[in-house]
Amino acid sequence: MNAFAATPLLVLPALAYNLFALTLSGGLFSKLASERLGRPLFSFTTSAGVVWPVTFSDLLLTVALVVLFIELLKSTTSRRTAIINHSLSMLLFVALLVELLLLPAFASSTFFLITLMVMLDVLAGFIVTIVASRREIDLREDR
Repeated sequence: MNAFAATPLLVLPALAYNLFALTLSGGLFSKLASERLGRPLFSFTTSAGVVWPVTFSDLLLTVALVVLFIELLKSTTSRRTAIINHSLSMLLFVALLVELLLLPAFASSTFFLITLMVMLDVLAGFIVTIVASRREIDLREDR
């Protein structure tokens, strides 16, 4: 069994947010997360001449979306590895949901969207596995 395939990669943006929350004054109980996430890190000037500020929140959500895409591709792999991945993703979702509901530093749109991505990964993974299993059963019955 490949450890890479069994590990839910969405743990990376969740871990990055947790590390960010630990750097806040007040730590996990700080209410300043949304304010700090919205501060521009750098900016681009578009071809239309508009300045586009990029925040930590923007970068984190961009990484999380790319990782979600990779996770969706991974959900089509072998069944045993996929089941372990789905189970670990479910545990990750529960952990993120607890953080979202109980810790002030996680009460932000950015963390909510990361949690939502993990939930979608869990749902999509189970659906893909069920559909693949159903097709396999259908093919065996045709013989």
